[in-house]
This record gives sequence, structure tokens and C-alpha cells, in this order.
Amino acid sequence: MTENVVHLHKTLEPSAPDAQVTTLTVVPHAPSARPVPLWVRSGRAVKSAVTHEGTKSAARAVARHGLYTFNGGRIVARRTWDGRTGARYERMLRAAEAAGNYEVAEEWEERLQRFRDARHRRRMDLLHSPVEVAKGAAVSAGMGIGALVALGVVMAISNGDVKDVVTPLAATIDFIATLIRIVQVVWPYAVVLGPLFALLGMWAVGSKQQAAPQWALPANVRSGEGEPITPSIVVMALRDLGVPALRNAIKDMGDAGASMLGPIRIAGCGVEVDVTLPSGVATNEVQQRRRKLAENLTRHEHEVFITIPEAARTVRLWIADSGALDEPIGPSPLVTDETMTADYKKGRAPWGQDLRGDAAALSLYQRHLLITGLSNQGKTASLRALALWAALDRTVEFRLADLKGGDWVMFDGLATVLIQGPTDDHVIQATEMVEGVVEEMNRRIEARQHEPGKEFPPLICVVDEAQVAFMCPLKDEDKRPYGGSSSTSRYFMAVRKIHNQGRAVNVLMWQGTQDPTDQNLPKLVREGAHTRAALALGTESQARMALGDKAVDGGAAPNMLRPGLDQGTLVVASSGIDIPKGQSSITVRTHYIGDDDAKAIAARAKALRDGVTTLHAIERGEERDPLADIATVLGSDARVRTQEVISRLGALDGEAYAGWSFLDLKRVLDDAGAEPYKSDGRMVVARDRVAAALANRDDEGSASASE
Repeated sequence: MTENVVHLHKTLEPSAPDAQVTTLTVVPHAPSARPVPLWVRSGRAVKSAVTHEGTKSAARAVARHGLYTFNGGRIVARRTWDGRTGARYERMLRAAEAAGNYEVAEEWEERLQRFRDARHRRRMDLLHSPVEVAKGAAVSAGMGIGALVALGVVMAISNGDVKDVVTPLAATIDFIATLIRIVQVVWPYAVVLGPLFALLGMWAVGSKQQAAPQWALPANVRSGEGEPITPSIVVMALRDLGVPALRNAIKDMGDAGASMLGPIRIAGCGVEVDVTLPSGVATNEVQQRRRKLAENLTRHEHEVFITIPEAARTVRLWIADSGALDEPIGPSPLVTDETMTADYKKGRAPWGQDLRGDAAALSLYQRHLLITGLSNQGKTASLRALALWAALDRTVEFRLADLKGGDWVMFDGLATVLIQGPTDDHVIQATEMVEGVVEEMNRRIEARQHEPGKEFPPLICVVDEAQVAFMCPLKDEDKRPYGGSSSTSRYFMAVRKIHNQGRAVNVLMWQGTQDPTDQNLPKLVREGAHTRAALALGTESQARMALGDKAVDGGAAPNMLRPGLDQGTLVVASSGIDIPKGQSSITVRTHYIGDDDAKAIAARAKALRDGVTTLHAIERGEERDPLADIATVLGSDARVRTQEVISRLGALDGEAYAGWSFLDLKRVLDDAGAEPYKSDGRMVVARDRVAAALANRDDEGSASASE
């Protein structure tokens, strides 16, 4: 801004260098604001009044109730027209033709023809009815007058007065006159009140049908909060799905579009309905628009599930109540029932609830298992819940590797092998454990060849965080990789062998893995599992890896589950669980068993057993003491079969005891004076003999040291 400088006095002579000059700086004032015109202020006031929320609510209420009355009248008129004409039959006929259901169309055509025949007969009867009505009226009047005169005669005879003959007839005439006077008095009011009652009736019909535009409805209805699922809502949601053939067919059907729907059934915390699609509409066209369908139904995407039942050209919709899936389910029966036991062969593990709210139980008998999902979605808890149930069957043996560490500590003293940790050494030990299970499987297969039909106790090999094993880059001395999916990969090939032959001799492989890819979960391994379950996944391709193409094509969509919100909810494809007929998968909300509860269940399982010595991971390269290791693997068992001792030694250290046979075991025991012997026709090793041999060896060592 430019400053104007005004000198207060004029300098006549040049001032000295140090002279002071007094100046006054004048800053011009800003121009005063112009007054706002009246028409602007009035416009703002009108705009504020019009846009006020109270004004909007009042306008919506007036429009809503006016449209309720108008559209209610239309509905009543349509119903009256349908009752008097064949419009209803014609509409249903068009709907059946649009849906491609020509058998139903023929049935409606027959009904329409019967209705027209009956209507024609009624119209023909009307031509003769005036004469018949006149005759009937004359006969009725004559009979009525005769009856009244006869009654008067009786009264005259009784009273002795001739005038009583016409008394009943006169009374009837007076009654009719009274009715006429009442009508004359009421009629003016009826002329006014009648239309009002008619309008009130039309309003009631329109209000019940909510026959008003969406913008005019109350706020809770516009948002869909608490809105029940009705046939009209489902039909409109399908109409607005964006499938041209479906939209056109529903338009052709008109009000008969609900004929596509089966009964809407209550199913757990939601409802279920089968939709028969019109001709020219494929089921996958509806499946691919799950989110849009859910939003049309005023639901979130995770609250609508689309499956394909057996019926052709049909989709089954399960629609949850708003917010119902965010509510937790109850505790596991394993926690609430301390007397519960398990039966591996005939029983089913209480895993959780399906979307209907029914108990979802899984059979584990001779079924390899794979559970996968994104990190921190409940994979370990879901897998551990099954293992805890199976542990309540004392015949089940576990060999377990937790390649993360810390989640399976309660199986110490319950599993015969327990490896915990994420390092490469733990992967090597887990690989050797699985290879030891393969050796046990081969021993059982060989034994069955000698004894056909021989039964073996179940042996379940569990590897949690299996992706760590598949991705391990280490190689052994022979340059064979531990991880990978090649024919030389030790872990991969061991799992494949168990998948191929294990279930025949009750040897099972259970794996839990994260974020599946072709690298950390090879195709041959995932397809070898009989029970495949997936928690929340990132993509459809991962869903196909986890569950297979058939399940995903049939509607399974673990990639639609919400990471972090749907923890413990998984999609299961298995013959071991009851899946609704015609579906390829089922969604299960699993019971969560916390660490403390898991330890209590494991303690109950340990109480059912004679005592299990758990073999833990060992340091690599540690020098072995065969006799001490034999005592370790015997644990608290009084005697153990020699072949079982060899198997346990292999699980303890597969490298040190690889290739051991009965002769190697016998040599060590004979040298120590703890020779194996026969019991019930089988060679066994006695714990007391081995303990005595160790004690004698220690005493001899102490004596030698003292000398």
C-alpha cells in the first residue's frame, strides 16, 4: 500500500545532518461495507427455512402419507380388477413364460380358460336373472303379507278385536318407515364420512406396503436398518443387479416376479431362499455380483452368501440379520463339558457353528487335513481345537512340529514328539520327524501284508506353519533340499508319501499354513488333503489353491471374509462335515479355545493316558548315547515293542538312528545286559532292565574313576 507523507511545517533552510524531521503517516481507511439488499436477505432466509432438516422431514411426511393414500388406492383397484378379471392369470402366465417354465405356463393357461368359462356362464345367467328376481320378489312379498295377515287373524281371535287383523302388517310398515327416516338422517353424514373412511382404508393399505418412493420413507427405512427380508425386496434386489436378461424377465413378470422365489425360511441368524433364475440367466452371473446384491438387500457383503443347490438354474441365498455375524458364538463343548471324551473312528469333533446356528462337527477318521489363511486369522486355534478333541481319545498318537513356537506347549507330555521353533534347525528336525512317520507307515504296511486286516492305532503328524518348511533353502549332505516342491525335496516327498498311503494304516498328515502360494504350498500337497479349510484370504486365486476349483465354483469364497473381523470363521470343503445337499462347501464359525482352557483340556487328555514321554528338539551334532536314548524313549512305559523303540529313536534323532534295525537295538541291549524278551508273542524292551543297566554302568564308571 502506498503511504502519503504530509509535512507539518515547511523547512526554509537545509537542516543540519542531525536534525530531526517529524512526519505524520496517514493510512487511508477501507471503504465501508455496502448494506445487503433486502431481497438477498429474504432469499437467504427462505433458503435456510427450505433446507432446514425439520422442513425436509415435514415435506417427506406430507409426501409419504399422500403417496400412501394414492398408491394404496392403486393397490386396491388392482386387487379389485384382479378379482373381477383374468388379469392375475395372464400375469402369472407371462411370468412363467419369462422364467422359461413352460409347464407352469400351461397350467396357468388352463386356469385362465376355466375362469373365462365360469365368467361366461355367470353372464349368461344374468340375462335370465331379472325375470327370476321379479318372480322371487313377488312370491316373497306375497308370502310375507300372507304370514302377517295370518298372524293378525290369530291375534284378533285371541283378543276378540277385528282390528288386530292388520296390526302386524301396520307394525311392519311403521318399521320400514322408521328405517327410511334413519337413512334420511344418516345419509348426509355418510356422504361426507364415507369417502374419508375410504381414503383411510387406502392409506392403511399403502402404509402397510410402504408404497412411497425411497426418499419419502422414514430415515430408518431408507437406511435399511432392521429391514426384514421379504419377497418383494429380494425380487427388486435381483432386478437391480445389472443383469439385462434378469431385469427384463422380472419386468415382464410384473408383480408375479416373486414366483421365482421358494419359501423364505429362517436359518440360524438369518434367512434362506432359493431363487429359480429365468431362462437365459446363468448362476455365475449372480455369484459374481455378490457385493451389489448384498447392498441391494441393505446388507454388508459378508452378510450374504450365494451357493448353488442341486436344482438347475437355481441359486440359494443366505442373508444374515444385520450385525448378527459380528456377535461371538458360545464356548466350545470341550471347555464346558469336562466329562467329554473322543472317539477317533466314530465320533466328530465339535468345531463350531454353521451360519444357521447349528453345531458343525467334523469327522477326522482317515482324513488328511489342510487349514490355511492370512496371518492372525485363527488358523492355529482352529487346528489346535481339532487336535485337543482327538487327544481325548487315548489311542491317538501325536507327533507335532510348531514352526513358530509357543502355541502348542500344552502338548508337552501328550505328543510323543514336540518340535517348537522357526529356525532352519527346527525345519530340519520337523522334516526328520515327518520322515520318521513315513518309516512307521511303511512298517505298518509291511505288517499288514503279513496280517491282512490288521488294525493300527491312529498316528497324527501335525506341522503348523508348514510354509516355513516348504520355503526352507537348506540342503543336506547329499545336496537334497529340505524345502521346495521338487522330487528331491525331503519335506515335500515325505508329505506326499503320507498322503498317498498313510490313511490305509491310520497315519494322517495335518498341516496349517499361511497366505498360500504355489511356492509355500505346492499343488500336489494341497490336493492330497481330504479336509480343506480356509480362513480369510486375499484373492480368489488363493481361495482356489486352498479349497479347489470345485468348491470355489460352487460358491465358496474365503476371499470375501473380512480380515481381522471374521477371525475363526472358515470355509470348509470335506466329506467329514455335513454340507447342505447340492453345495460343495460350508462356512463354519469355530469355537475359540484360549491357552488356559487348552491347557486344562490337555491335562484331561494326559489323565486318560498311562504317561507319554515327549521327545523335544535337540542340538545338531550332539553325540548320542544309545542306551541313554533308549531309556529316554521308553519314558514311563513298563515295556515297549522293539519296533516301536526303533521308531521312537528315529523320531528323537533321525540322523543318528537312520537305518537302525532290530539287530542294532539288540546289540546295544545285549552289551548292556538288558536283552529284549518276548511278551504276548512279541519282542519287547523292559524299562526296568534298561534302568538297571544304566545304573550298573554308572557305578562301574564311578569305581573306575575312584581307582
